[in-house]
Amino acid sequence: MSDTIRFLLDGDVVELKGVDPTDTILNHLRYRMARTGTKEGCAEGDCGACTVVLGELDGDRVRYSAVNACILFLPTLDGKELLTVESLRQKDGSLHPVQQAMVDTHGSQCGFCTPGIVMSLYAHWLMSGANDKFSIEDALAGNLCRCTGYGPIFEAAQGVSGAPADLRDAQVKALRAIQRETTLELSAKSQLTGITKHYYAPVTIDALAELAAGHPDATFLAGGTDVGLWVTKQHRELEAVIYVGDVKELLEIADTGGSLEIGAGVTYTNAMNTLGEVYPDLGELIRRIGSVQIRNSGTIGGNIANGSPIGDSMPALIAAGAMLVLRKGDAQRTIPLEDYFIAYGKQDRSPGEFVEKVILPKPAANQYFKAYKLSKRFDQDISAVCGCFGLTVVDGKVSRARICFGGMAATPKRAAVAEAALEGKPWNEQTVRASMKAMEEDYSPLTDMRASADYRMASAKNLLLKAFYEIEGAGATRVLEHRETAHG
Repeated sequence: MSDTIRFLLDGDVVELKGVDPTDTILNHLRYRMARTGTKEGCAEGDCGACTVVLGELDGDRVRYSAVNACILFLPTLDGKELLTVESLRQKDGSLHPVQQAMVDTHGSQCGFCTPGIVMSLYAHWLMSGANDKFSIEDALAGNLCRCTGYGPIFEAAQGVSGAPADLRDAQVKALRAIQRETTLELSAKSQLTGITKHYYAPVTIDALAELAAGHPDATFLAGGTDVGLWVTKQHRELEAVIYVGDVKELLEIADTGGSLEIGAGVTYTNAMNTLGEVYPDLGELIRRIGSVQIRNSGTIGGNIANGSPIGDSMPALIAAGAMLVLRKGDAQRTIPLEDYFIAYGKQDRSPGEFVEKVILPKPAANQYFKAYKLSKRFDQDISAVCGCFGLTVVDGKVSRARICFGGMAATPKRAAVAEAALEGKPWNEQTVRASMKAMEEDYSPLTDMRASADYRMASAKNLLLKAFYEIEGAGATRVLEHRETAHG
């Protein structure tokens, strides 16, 4: 067991003991280290003012990513490198090229959001990101600036030169020196309530299973994009937290030939390209989940485990026929993903049981897959409706239909009646419109701030029709034998 958090900051090893396990990186930077360049805006991972960069070992190199410091708990820094806007200070006193480009293009007005923007561009620069408009817009989607246009900021990003050579041997060596082979265990008393809070970060799945069995009421923590808000917005006191982000077995994607096995700790960023090669629409759907910062932290397993009715990954995975592997102690069980969601806020997971992985079958011949997200903004917005369709058409007839929606019910839910109206029928517009009508028996959507019930129902029906038109259109993409990857 280890009781000390160790991470790199500006080349030095920082060691911390006795810290509050649910203190955020942002609070520690501002109130303990006086690194006030990192700003607090929304405290929920939306505005990007708190953006910092994390470096993590990835084989023989360091992988850098922009993240939101406001919702990440301090102990999750263990074994990583932290870079803040103060870290960009050059030894000769000059500005970093990213900062200089912002100055040269007048890419800042009031300046409050500028450190976060600089850190997002810095992460993009560190990883030699493309400087086309699309790539830069994606890199900055998680950074809000309310007093200026983004034109000069795009110019700054496109004007940054001198992408770094791979000169990170020192960082690799330093990071290897602070990696743990045992569980990190922390405890501290809450200054508000006096309760003792505990934090556990195992590095193997067997250690995770043992901890989960011994602490069945503990909160599982992955990327913190949901759990972090329990602390920053709901002011919950989490008495026991088990962090799964260091468990090596949960960070892998395995290709078994007929399926992909996605560990519960795999982030959206690390899964996006792999999933997009197999299901192009799924890759694009993931790109619209949150922002770069959120996708760098958030995990597919965490999105499933929390069971949100508006989580975007679940309808797509269900439509594709995904299975869920759960573990408790030494016992595993595998269930269809749709069976995991019982009711709003209730999932088929017993105390001490955790999500281990998702098994995603590759598409069969003659199978089409379509996924659509409707929201008020294109980027960084919650779905009003997320509709996903897995349709197999053989000899002009629908042999199999899997339709799943998010935002239409208290859980991600398949449209069983609409599916039945398709299966065994000719694949034509008349059949599709009959299925659209049948959808009224599957869902009774609610009206809320995102959309009315009527809008949701009309949109859900029309998304099925849209899928039909796209599949039958000149630009349609049929997924055949796992090989075609064009996005129709």
